[in-house]
This record gives sequence, C-alpha cells and structure tokens, in this order.
Amino acid sequence: MLGLFWHFFHLLLSIVHAACQLIQGLTYYLTSSGILKQYHIPTLDKLQCLAVVVDSEDAKDADKIIVLLNWLSGFGINYVILYDMEGVLKNSEINLKRMSRNDQPQCPEHDAQSSVSISFPEKMSLEVLSLSDGKEAIVKSANFLYSEFYLNGGNIQYDQTGRAFNELDVGNALRSVGYGGHEPNLMLVIGSARCHLGFPAWRMRYTEIVHIGPLKSMKYGAVVKAIYDFSVKNQNYGS
Repeated sequence: MLGLFWHFFHLLLSIVHAACQLIQGLTYYLTSSGILKQYHIPTLDKLQCLAVVVDSEDAKDADKIIVLLNWLSGFGINYVILYDMEGVLKNSEINLKRMSRNDQPQCPEHDAQSSVSISFPEKMSLEVLSLSDGKEAIVKSANFLYSEFYLNGGNIQYDQTGRAFNELDVGNALRSVGYGGHEPNLMLVIGSARCHLGFPAWRMRYTEIVHIGPLKSMKYGAVVKAIYDFSVKNQNYGS
C-alpha cells in the first residue's frame, strides 16, 4: 500500500513539474514574440551590474554568448561580468571585445540562431572571470593580511571571538591587491547546475541568483523575465 502511494505521489509531482515547465516555456515564447506585454525591461536603476555564470561546456558556444551580450546591451545594462570555471570565456575575451566594436546591425531579439555580430553601446563594460581569478585573489589577499597583521603588526588585537581580523579587513585586503571589483545585483546562471560555480563569493554578498537553463535552449523571454522580476522586487537587504 505504501509503495502504491509513493508511485502515485511521484506521478503527481511529475505531472505538476511538466505542467510548470510547459507554462514557463509558453511564457518565454509569448514574451519573446511580443504578445505578452506584462514582461518588459523597465528602468534599470536597481541593476547597476549583472553577472552571467556559464557552464564551461556551454561557454564553448561563442555564437550564443555573443547573442546574449547583444540582448543585454540592448537592455541598457552598464556593467556585465562573464564567468565560467575553466576560463573558456577568458580565452575568447579578445574575440568578444573585437566583435563588440563592430558597427554591424544587432541580431533579432527573439532569434538566438542569427548573426553573432554585436554592437555594444559605449557605456557598457565587460569583465571576464574564471575560477583561477578567485584562487589567485585568495592567495594574494591572504599574503597581504599575513604581512599586515603578523609581520608588521607588532601588537595584534583580537576581537571577542579570538579573530585578529574581520570581514572588513578581508574586503580591504582584496581591494588592496586589486580583486575588489563590482558586486553584481543579479546573477544569471546558464547551464545544468543551479549554483554560482565558484564565482568569487566576496563579490556576491547581496546578489540574487536566477537559473535560466542551458545555453543551447536559451530564450530571450527567459532573460527578460528574470530582469523584470528582479526590477519589481522590494529588497531591503544591503541597505
């Protein structure tokens, strides 16, 4: 009896999940085609910096990465951080920036299969990171803290928890060695994993993370909806 109940419950969850996926896909399609007017890109006062975390396997598809950047530039986003663990995007950074200076027409908003040419507005900046950047930042900031607090400190002051330095000191160390950087307000995760894949933790203290699926099935409507949902939320943290 218990086994029968479990199979029924599993079937019910599968049906609900399939229905949610169908509704989500339909929403993305209607948004991309312009039929659904509810989702649009409003003023981006709350979105000063956007991070895009891509699975390294997906990051090899440079064409779709360029299309995504084209969409983001069309939205008027000022600062974009691209990240993948293995540094695939960093290896193609020169090509990305070269394409960003092209004066060719932008691709259609709803078509991720069209031309890879991209024309960024002058105000949009692009930063490309990988896991090795985070490792290097940790090593350099640790050496900086060691030299500041243990080699040159003399009398080391410990707080009530027995720590010689706090989060503020770590942040100052990261900035001192050149690894502070912008903190994204919103992070779009592209790929099968639903996590930040090692994106520098000190740069995402108040970052909202949204998973939008694999790059090969990326929808314009999914990107629009993620940015719209973020823009209309009332966030009190970080203030």
